[in-house]
Amino acid sequence: MSSAVETERAAALLDAQNKAAQLFEEIERDLIRPGVSEKDLSKEIHELGAKRHGVRTHWHKRVVRSGPNTLSPFAENPPDRIIQSDDILVVDLGPVFEEWEADFGRTYVLGNDPAKIKLRDALEPIWHTVKGRFRENPDMTAEELYAISCEEVQQAGWEFGAPIAGHLVGSFPHERIPNDKISLYIAKGNSDKMMVPGHDGHMRHWILEIHIHDRARGFGGFCEQLLTVD
Repeated sequence: MSSAVETERAAALLDAQNKAAQLFEEIERDLIRPGVSEKDLSKEIHELGAKRHGVRTHWHKRVVRSGPNTLSPFAENPPDRIIQSDDILVVDLGPVFEEWEADFGRTYVLGNDPAKIKLRDALEPIWHTVKGRFRENPDMTAEELYAISCEEVQQAGWEFGAPIAGHLVGSFPHERIPNDKISLYIAKGNSDKMMVPGHDGHMRHWILEIHIHDRARGFGGFCEQLLTVD
């Protein structure tokens, strides 16, 4: 594919992410609060995205989890929970903007619990450290990047809390292979190199996810955004 086409595709993905970041700013400012259930907050987020940002669909389920529910794997659906005044909360959205996917996730802390604040504040620096190591060696495989992600979280004193550290993202719907749980993910067992073209001939783009679990205290957090586009 021509470099102009690839530049245009990357710009579209970055634009979608920038719109997602703006949506998250509004979620934090206007919606996140104690006393509301995760389910109701998720509904409010959906309504906000549709009303203010024209989001008609999300390419994956909306995830709003607090307290011990932050330790649940993505695929699970833990019981609904009321957000407390000293809680930790994760929001993971996959909004589609003008046929381009975003995937953005952040962790929020209500109250002043130092352990929760420490975990929240560690996420983005670790994310950028892992990105830096990838940029030093973009020829690496997906499983090598997963190992690096786990290593950086463990060195910071926590447990990496997911079987993946990211996945493909692109135009909606992005490349999918039925029942494929490996080659489309930054995960153990994926020996494919990250920066190779997809089946459509376009350069593939990736989301990097950093998951931190503090199992001793019963909570976790995560941060995710585009890895391959600045």
